[in-house]
Amino acid sequence: MKVNHGYVRRLCLAPGQAAALDEQGHAARAMWNLLHAWWTWGGKHRRPSLKQADGAIRQARKDIPWLADLPAQAAQQVLKTYVRAWKNCWEGRASAPEFKSRIRSRMAVDVPQGRDLGVVRLSRHVGQVRIPKVGVVRFRWSGPIPGVGREPGRITGARLVKDVLGWHIVFRTEVDMPTPAQHPGPAVGVDRGITIALALSDRNNHPHGPWTRPTEAVRLLRLERTAARQKRARKRGEPTSNRLHRTYHQIAKVRAKVKRRRGDWQHKTTTSLAQQYKVVVVEDLRIRNMTRSAKGTAESPGVNVRQKAGLNRSMRNEAHGRTVELLAYKLAERGGQLLKVPAAGTSQTCSACGHRDPASRNGARFVCTSCSWVGHADSNAALNILNAAGLAVYGRGAKTIGSGRETSTIRRAA
Repeated sequence: MKVNHGYVRRLCLAPGQAAALDEQGHAARAMWNLLHAWWTWGGKHRRPSLKQADGAIRQARKDIPWLADLPAQAAQQVLKTYVRAWKNCWEGRASAPEFKSRIRSRMAVDVPQGRDLGVVRLSRHVGQVRIPKVGVVRFRWSGPIPGVGREPGRITGARLVKDVLGWHIVFRTEVDMPTPAQHPGPAVGVDRGITIALALSDRNNHPHGPWTRPTEAVRLLRLERTAARQKRARKRGEPTSNRLHRTYHQIAKVRAKVKRRRGDWQHKTTTSLAQQYKVVVVEDLRIRNMTRSAKGTAESPGVNVRQKAGLNRSMRNEAHGRTVELLAYKLAERGGQLLKVPAAGTSQTCSACGHRDPASRNGARFVCTSCSWVGHADSNAALNILNAAGLAVYGRGAKTIGSGRETSTIRRAA
């Protein structure tokens, strides 16, 4: 089977190269906006063809000189991505495409073909790649890349992405792998929580420390207070000051480091689970519904709104949905499988006798009101998840039998 992966590496750009990439990124965003304006002109029933869109892009590159900063293949990739966005909308997988903001959107430039990249490893921590209209650029070699050196596979393309920490390159790779044999390991149930990130039914839990270091937390709080003060000083209707932009940029850098730290832990933990277990059973949680606000309405306001807001932030900070996505493909590549079971009642049911009573759980402690079994609430939920595995249908994006809803933590006044 063919396995496709992306490998992210940080680019080491000279000032002139960084400026050239910035120009390409702005040109790609402008190309998207011009294409969207041209595509939607004439009403919703207008359906231009790809040939017409390609001709419009070629004409725009002639009429607007700075659009030529974007390589021709990258411009064609903007068109392909835009058409794919509309197909996803028509098939109900996403919302309709919109204009890209200069401030809120992330700059990205595609290199559709990988044959001209010329990736070479120069030393232990330095690699080299050739980028169109930029030249030879070095990047940090933080791990092997399929198709480079003795690594099997090939590079099919790349994508240049800029975040608050700088420009990065994402290598798209393809590797031919034999169909994996069935995994010999055991099955395990996983309860995703906040106190314990991943509680396993065999009590081999995977907790983690705080994502933000103490010094970073102090600095983040100081920057957020500074941003709030600068925002209050701005009069309504005035543009955002350069000082406030700079403060927002510093806040984004701290949060980007925290996000990378969390992603590193998720990758290492899910790889360990995929190597150790044959079947991993998780709850089919609807995280968006679980993290709704508790404000309510003016006629029926909610209670404990601040507590619910803090709980929502903690749940989003764990990024449990991404953990399941990583587990799904890593298990499939190693001959394992991921099962999803309905989430209702898993934290209120005794794993020993099957008695369900909300009063049995008191925080992290579970004491069954029927058989007096005592244990950790998360471990008890993980056992219930494993026992309910017969109700699930396997597959990445598979549907599960049952409701899949968990009791909401939102409290409203009667």
